[in-house]
Amino acid sequence: MLNNRSMPRATVIPELPYDNIGEALDWLCAVFGFTPRLRIADHRAQLNVGDGAVVLIERSPGDGPCSVMVRVDSIDQHFAHAKEKGAHIVREPTSYPYGERQYSARDLGSHLWTFSQSIADVDPHEWGGTPGQL
Repeated sequence: MLNNRSMPRATVIPELPYDNIGEALDWLCAVFGFTPRLRIADHRAQLNVGDGAVVLIERSPGDGPCSVMVRVDSIDQHFAHAKEKGAHIVREPTSYPYGERQYSARDLGSHLWTFSQSIADVDPHEWGGTPGQL
């Protein structure tokens, strides 16, 4: 496999539009703890998000907000940090019967970020899910 340094190795890479890439990059790193991977002038940037990535792109007319889910090791610690840094909290940390603890926040581009921590390994049949190929 080639070691392509210009693209993250993640299989799925969300592209999120922002009005100001530099401001979004700084905010996402400070508030959610992401790290810069690559910046391309003032119109594009890549951030490391755990073992994944997200690409920030210039907002075009008609672009709406997006939604992204990110797995974290400690939801309560992550939530406390984001709240302290001024994130607009949409949903406080909540534990769900499917074994996840999650909270959601909106960023400065109105994108919804849901952060999730696995807290139990629950058979989907126990909470009304229909498993496929897990």
